[in-house]
Amino acid sequence: QVQLVESGGGLVQAGGSLRLSCAASGRIFSDYIMGWFRQGPGREREFVAGITWSGGRTRYADSVKGRFTISRDAVKNTVTLQMSSLEPEDTAVYYCAANNNPRRIIYTTPNSMDYWGQGTQVTVSS
Repeated sequence: QVQLVESGGGLVQAGGSLRLSCAASGRIFSDYIMGWFRQGPGREREFVAGITWSGGRTRYADSVKGRFTISRDAVKNTVTLQMSSLEPEDTAVYYCAANNNPRRIIYTTPNSMDYWGQGTQVTVSS
């Protein structure tokens, strides 16, 4: 069992920056995929960014490319999402997620993920 705990959410003005962190408990193996999803008001949960635990290969949603950066620290078992140039459309509950993927394919569908954090609220004002 893998447990994920997010932190770093809050209120920010449009154009500002925010950094989210995800602390993972339990052993993370080399074939695990870590990622961030979000769900805004009245929206379905959507993919934001993903990263392979080994190698650090990344994948981003088109809506956040160039603005968000995902990274991981294998020593501390943490994944971060650095967000910049935030827009009101980025307002959502952000979830850290993980799955065990021997093929190391970064899927973008929420149904592909095995473990989820509790979520952290990010609100961007205009």
